[in-house]
Amino acid sequence: MGFSHGLLVQELGQDDDVDDSLRESVEEAVGGSLVSDDHPGTVDVVLLWLRQADGDLVDILTEAADPLSPDGHIWVLTPNPGKPGHLEPGEIEEAASAAGLSQTGTVPAGAWTASRVVRPKALGAPG
Repeated sequence: MGFSHGLLVQELGQDDDVDDSLRESVEEAVGGSLVSDDHPGTVDVVLLWLRQADGDLVDILTEAADPLSPDGHIWVLTPNPGKPGHLEPGEIEEAASAAGLSQTGTVPAGAWTASRVVRPKALGAPG
């Protein structure tokens, strides 16, 4: 999932159903603890655990994007197909678009599916 040492990662939607081994892997890769939703500054990555019943996807993604640095991104983690709370990648893509974001890919992450969501680059902006 591309985590590297020194990244500041905020975790949202954490509950007792999350994959603790994945969380530990992220902490090991970045060399520090995940920060919670009350972190006062910007973050490089948001790790968003999301289930079907968690609420309005557009609102959740909009709020998750608020603390992101200009080059930051969100990993939206949803339960795998066939598991309670599963969301289809198309649902995430549609909500991301409505929130002014873009889904750039989906990868397996243990018992979860991870979708990468970013802010689109402005037209004509250096990239």
